[in-house]
Amino acid sequence: MSEEILINITPMESRVAVVENGVLQEVHVERTQKRGIVGNIYKGKVVRVLPGMQAAFVEIGLARAAFIHAAEISSREGGAVESISALVQEGQSLVVQVSKDPIGTKGARLTTQLSIPSRYLVYMPRTRHVGISLRIEGEAERDRLKQVVAECVSAEGITEAGGFILRTAAEGAGAEEILADIRYLRRLWEQIASQMKLAPTPSVIYEDLSLALRTLRDLVNPKIEKIRIDSRETFQKISQFVEELMPQVADRLEHYPGERPIFDLYGVEDEVQKALERKVPLKSGGYLIIDPAEAMSTIDVNTGAFVGHRTLEETIFKTNLEAATAIARQLRLRNMGGIIIIDFIDMEDQEHQRQVLRTLEKQLERDHAKTNIIGLTELGLVQMTRKRTRESLEQVLCETCESCQGRGKLKSAETVCYEIFREILREARAYEAEGYRVLANQKVIDRLLDEESANVADLESFIGRTIKFQVETMYSQEQYDVVLL
Repeated sequence: MSEEILINITPMESRVAVVENGVLQEVHVERTQKRGIVGNIYKGKVVRVLPGMQAAFVEIGLARAAFIHAAEISSREGGAVESISALVQEGQSLVVQVSKDPIGTKGARLTTQLSIPSRYLVYMPRTRHVGISLRIEGEAERDRLKQVVAECVSAEGITEAGGFILRTAAEGAGAEEILADIRYLRRLWEQIASQMKLAPTPSVIYEDLSLALRTLRDLVNPKIEKIRIDSRETFQKISQFVEELMPQVADRLEHYPGERPIFDLYGVEDEVQKALERKVPLKSGGYLIIDPAEAMSTIDVNTGAFVGHRTLEETIFKTNLEAATAIARQLRLRNMGGIIIIDFIDMEDQEHQRQVLRTLEKQLERDHAKTNIIGLTELGLVQMTRKRTRESLEQVLCETCESCQGRGKLKSAETVCYEIFREILREARAYEAEGYRVLANQKVIDRLLDEESANVADLESFIGRTIKFQVETMYSQEQYDVVLL
C-alpha cells in the first residue's frame, strides 16, 4: 500500500492530506487565527471550584475558562479520587496542559499530568512509569524497547522523577535514536520548568508544534513514501526539523513547485467537499447517511440501488461489508469523535455479523485516534467510541445555518402562512387598526396571494380590515412581521 502526505500552506491556513493508494483518508486543517491548543501548557488561575461536579474552572487566557476534573489533578492511582476542594482553591495558580480543544460552547479540557511528545517518546515529568504503545504487539520488541530506555536513562544519569511512553513509531528504533529523543525532551523540559517559575498568570508556557511539523512527528511511518510540501519556506523548516530529529525520512521530502494547486492535482478538494455531505454513496449502489449531533453521531447503512445476484441475505452482507470499510474511512476523514451508533442492515446470520464487525475493527486499526467497538446491541446497532481531541472537519469548515439554526429543516411556506393568520387574529383582538401589512419572504407572499387567497379574503371579512402584503428579500422563509396601519 502506497501512502503519501500532502502539505498545503497559505498565509491563512495550513492543510494536510493523507492519501493511501490515491484515496484521501485523512485531512487536517489549521487556521492561522484559530490554531488548535491541544498539548499547550499554561500557567493558569483557578477561578471557580465546583465540589458537586468534582471539578474546577481555570482561567488560562482564552475567551472561555477551561475545565479540569479532580481525577486530572489527583496524584492517587486507582481507588477514590480526592475531593476537588482539597486539591485546589480559588485564586490558586496551576500549571496545566490542554487535553481537548474548546468545541462548540464547551471550554478546553485540562490536566496537570503533563506530557511532552517527540518522535519516539512521550516524556511525563511527573511520573516514573515506562509504558509502551498497545499498537506494538510483539512481546520481544516490547521487552527490547523497555531495556533500551532503561539503559539510556542509566547512561544519562537521570535520577529525578520522569517517565516515558514509547510511541508506535518507536518500533524497530535503535538505542541512538531513543537516546537522542530523551536528550531533546529533557532539554525542552528544562526550558519549560524555568518558564513555569517566571511566567505571569495566566500565560502560555509551551506551545505545541505547528500542523506541518506535528504531521512529521505524529503521522510519518515506514509506509509513507513521499511527503510533498507546496511552500518553499515551510519545506526548508521541515527539512531542518527532519535533519535534527528524523534524518531517516529526509529522502522522502519533496518540494512541489507546480502551478496547479497540490490538493487539486490529487483530487483532495473534491473529497473534502464530499466529506461535508450527509449522504455517502457506496460503489455497489448502496449508501450511508451520516448525522453528527451534540450527544452522539449516527450512521445508517442502506442497500439503495444494489440488488445483488444471489439471495437477499448475501446482498445485505456484501453491502454491510463495503459499508464497514467506508465508515472507517469516513470517521478518519471527517474526524468524528465521541459516541457513534452504526445501524447496519439487519443480518440474520451470526457469522455474517461477526465478519462485518471484524472488518470494521480491522479497518479502524489504521486510525490514529483511539477507537473502541462495544459490539452489537439487542436492536442490532453497533456501539463504538472514537477519541475526540480536536474539532471535526465539519466544525472547522462550517457554521450553524442562520435560517434553520442547525435543525436542517425549515418550516414550510404553508405553515408560515397559517402562523401569520393566527398572528393577525391576535392583533385584531388586541388593537384597533385600519388594516395590516404583512412583511415576509417571497415564497410566503406568493403563497398568500395564490393558494391562500381565499383564506385571506375570509380573514379580511371576519376581522373587517384590509390586509396588504410586502416582500422582504432579506427575510428567511420563517421570518415575518405583521405591521398595524
